[in-house]
Amino acid sequence: MQVIERVRERSDETTYAAYHHDLLFKQLIHTFFEEFLEAFFPDVHQNIDFRYLSPISEEVFTDLHEGDTRRLDIVMETKLKDEDVILIIHVEPQSYTQTNFHERMYHYFSMLYNKYRKPIVPIAVFSYDHKREEPTEFHMTFPFFHVLTFNFLALPLKQTNWRDFIKSNNPAAAALLSKMGYTEKERTQVKFEFLRMMSKAEVPCSPPKIISKNV
Repeated sequence: MQVIERVRERSDETTYAAYHHDLLFKQLIHTFFEEFLEAFFPDVHQNIDFRYLSPISEEVFTDLHEGDTRRLDIVMETKLKDEDVILIIHVEPQSYTQTNFHERMYHYFSMLYNKYRKPIVPIAVFSYDHKREEPTEFHMTFPFFHVLTFNFLALPLKQTNWRDFIKSNNPAAAALLSKMGYTEKERTQVKFEFLRMMSKAEVPCSPPKIISKNV
């Protein structure tokens, strides 16, 4: 019984740590949403008119199949440049591995589209501390018919080269620098570059806690 209880305690601690980590990521991306897209998804950034950017109230959906309630982390509404097209950008931070995550992204996409009936740009941010190839497509097909292929954009931080961002003063890139791929020998240099970037970046008086955790 003691072994079972210890396993449960560790599982609860891991779940809480992942939840807390995702909350910090949510705060970071909300605060620096435009900078986040500029650094990691420049094609999306250059097509968005940020004058119309506004967060949608927290989206909570009930998953009848799983029997639980799911909360979407970051959902923004905005417009395309030079077009009268309103779209939704959904960003989902993921701090732990999940074999069916690509299917979950499709569920979120479906629920958002069912509610708003607007074009959606789905983005996943993988922040766990090991390299892993994540599928970014969800298929539904039969031997006789292909029903659909759903795609989403992804940012696998551990597979991202930190050196590609140190010449910028982008606060979102700086804050995520420590989650990118680097060796133990490079750790000190990564911390130095983080401090240098933050000293030149424009940040709020009270920056998100995830930034201070990188110091």
